[in-house]
Amino acid sequence: MKTIGLIGGMSWESTVTYYQIINQTVQKELGGFHSAKIVLYSVDFHEIEACLSSGDWDKGAAILSDAAKKLQNAGAECLLICTNTLHKVADRVQASVSVPVLHIAEAVAAEIKYAGVTKAALIGTKFTMKEDFYRGILADYGIEEILPEERDWDEINRVIFEELCLGVISEKSKAEYLRIIGDLAKAGAQAVILGCTEIGLIITQEDTPVPLFDTTVLHALKAAGFALS
Repeated sequence: MKTIGLIGGMSWESTVTYYQIINQTVQKELGGFHSAKIVLYSVDFHEIEACLSSGDWDKGAAILSDAAKKLQNAGAECLLICTNTLHKVADRVQASVSVPVLHIAEAVAAEIKYAGVTKAALIGTKFTMKEDFYRGILADYGIEEILPEERDWDEINRVIFEELCLGVISEKSKAEYLRIIGDLAKAGAQAVILGCTEIGLIITQEDTPVPLFDTTVLHALKAAGFALS
């Protein structure tokens, strides 16, 4: 079994989900008392959020690259950046190490294509929705991206940073997210990408008939598959 390196803490609320899914998958595949070999470097999210707020992507890349090097030195054979937004600097993190960085959008796009979906909506932080690091990969897989109405961007972003990253689950916010997902389906989306690793804490497939692709789950499954390959 290969060792997985997790750059977590962005936020730690969703890093817990990564840890659970990877271990559950390995135990299901191998049985018995098997669990995954994982090295975790959990960053201080306060520092990362400050980089996002100020637009200092260079500092964000430096923090994650330092974490990546430490994980590689600790024996990690692949790396995961446990957040969607910071994949904007994934190329720079990859350049800092020799082990593969498993890209979250690649994992998601491959699964969407396998499902036969050609039009997928994306909800996440403002950074994820407006930057092209997701759009480009989806396009490479032949998937048309649909975004929420801009009037909804502030609320999507607020719920992520002011509630979910702090472990707050609000039924009012859940209802608002479900309304947005419904609007996206009406706009032609065949499925919706939960493009923030925290959204799965408040929305699951049981909540809506619209097909959902949870980036946290798919990224974690990709890591487990790599470890077991």
